[in-house]
Amino acid sequence: MAMADTSNKGPKLPASAKSAERRERGGWLSKIAPGISNFVNNKRETPENLWVKDPDTGDMIYRSDLEAALWVTPNGRHMRIGPKARMTFTFDDGQWESLPTPEVVEDPLHFSDGKPYKDRLKAARAATGERDVMAIGYGKVQGVDCIVLVQDFAFMGGSLGMAAGEGFIAAAKAAVARKVPMVVFTAAGGARMQEGALSLMQMARTTLGIQELKKAQLPYIVVLTDPTTGGVTASYAMLGDIHLAEPGALICFAGPRVIESTIREKLPEGFQRSEFLVEKGMVDRVVPRSELPEVLGALMSMLMSGKRRAA
Repeated sequence: MAMADTSNKGPKLPASAKSAERRERGGWLSKIAPGISNFVNNKRETPENLWVKDPDTGDMIYRSDLEAALWVTPNGRHMRIGPKARMTFTFDDGQWESLPTPEVVEDPLHFSDGKPYKDRLKAARAATGERDVMAIGYGKVQGVDCIVLVQDFAFMGGSLGMAAGEGFIAAAKAAVARKVPMVVFTAAGGARMQEGALSLMQMARTTLGIQELKKAQLPYIVVLTDPTTGGVTASYAMLGDIHLAEPGALICFAGPRVIESTIREKLPEGFQRSEFLVEKGMVDRVVPRSELPEVLGALMSMLMSGKRRAA
């Protein structure tokens, strides 16, 4: 005869229920210090952009320190910056009037390189918050009224397309209408291939805009930043009255790797960098970012002195 089970065990619980029961009773942390377990379990959220990696040394730089240094690393690398930061650093007290850039036909060739051109434009706009590569500002630099045009490398590599060409012409027209100098900060990887020959036409169109400045006897100053290459170098980047460059900026038509693979020879150290090009007479002066407003103001004041006397 089988004996009845008189033990007070009750129904057997699954493993998941047992673990849940243990969690409800609390671990040793909750016994010795109530609330410590919550402190340990709740992870503090750290902003993803709190630190910036130095591209040369690999060191992590505190973002606020880098911003205070105008995005120049401790070893002197002038990092790429967008239009908003550039204009804030350039204009007096960081104040300027933003001028609109003309709208153009998007994707006139219905181009796709595995991804539709319209999708690439949407992605670039979402990433940068800009409509296209050019941004125009009007204000004072060291007390001198001027138009500043900034090319954003973060927007599809600063590529020269129809929108960039129209933006350049709009900036030149604004300078002529206001009778003030024009300063352009260049940064580009070349022409925008998704627009084909239409992008190449902008090289000639921007040149016509520069001619309007010259007819009005207004200074046109170019500040070459890293990198300035391709069709931009072959057009408005090299047609200024004065050419300044930031330290270490790559300035060329074809890049070093393309040249080395073509001639099968190693290029000299620093080849196509701003310091090298000053020695060869392609650039007038290399100016650190912190000194650019003062230098630009002095140059524009000097170049506009004749216009002021005539007026």
